[in-house]
Amino acid sequence: MEPITTASVQTIPLAYASCSIGSSSDTLPRKLEAISKAGFTAIELSFPDIVKYAEHLKSQPIPSDNFSELVNVANEIRDLCEANSLTIMMLQPFANFEGWPRGSTEREDAFARARGWIEIMKVLGTDMLQVGATDTPLDKISTTREAVVSDLRELADMLAQHNFRLAYENWCWSTHAPGWKDVWEIVSAVDRPNIGLCLDTFQTAGSEWADPTTESGVIEEVPYGALRKNFAASMDELARTVPPEKIYLLQISDAYKVSPPLTSEPVEGLRPRGHWSHDYRPMPYDGGYLPIEDVAKAVLKTGFRGWFSMEIFDGGPDGSGKKYEIEGYAKKAMESMQKLLLNCTDE
Repeated sequence: MEPITTASVQTIPLAYASCSIGSSSDTLPRKLEAISKAGFTAIELSFPDIVKYAEHLKSQPIPSDNFSELVNVANEIRDLCEANSLTIMMLQPFANFEGWPRGSTEREDAFARARGWIEIMKVLGTDMLQVGATDTPLDKISTTREAVVSDLRELADMLAQHNFRLAYENWCWSTHAPGWKDVWEIVSAVDRPNIGLCLDTFQTAGSEWADPTTESGVIEEVPYGALRKNFAASMDELARTVPPEKIYLLQISDAYKVSPPLTSEPVEGLRPRGHWSHDYRPMPYDGGYLPIEDVAKAVLKTGFRGWFSMEIFDGGPDGSGKKYEIEGYAKKAMESMQKLLLNCTDE
């Protein structure tokens, strides 16, 4: 496995997800300025940020499927990014794509969305689309490996026509692929040169080690010693088996231990880990408790030295929201990222 030297981690390019800074009152131009001033060189552009900026410019609601209007706005966003010396590393989050029954309205809509997002990507100048492993309920979709692989292969081929890539991410509340190994097996089966992994410190530790519905904050179905041993073995397997060229990025965030724990029942259709993901994710070293350094080290041991991207949803320890000044927050996020990188070295 690859040694993790200080010199090698200093070459890692750093990005910041546009959806994970500020509040509803912070405009996209302000977010981009704060991210750039903090020293990040790229963003993951969130699709809701495109829609919101379109509504800001037009002073009226814009449907999320009005792709002709959103393409026009994408042009302006690209100019904004260039003015702030930022590239657009990826468009995200493309969700609930795979597994719909053939011939269904939902499947037609999923592919229509894909075509629309590709048009936006062409204008933005980004070559990567993040696809999150679907969380659509089992009674509505097929999660057979064959169906999932077939849909993702078709999407990868659509993207390949434009030299675009597909970054597939395990969401820890996904219906069929909550863990890194699930998405890695699917990506391997899709077997296309332009599909790889979007790994995430929160999603990986959140699926295999932690549980927001327990008092301890960790999975309690197995004894804690066994849990730690299993997680260490999983991270060792990741480091040994995933080729670095099949990792497209690593997203960085931690999680608050929820007190009192979340209910084990879905809230407004969102599973507990989904709720946790949306509201309880601080930056590293800012109140979280997950073994995120273990995940980052495993990824670095593969030899990967590509994008590390800060993607945090910090609603405070109670998840109700957190007010902060975004320039200072972005700067603190950069310091947190640098600390993580140094803590992951072997030196």
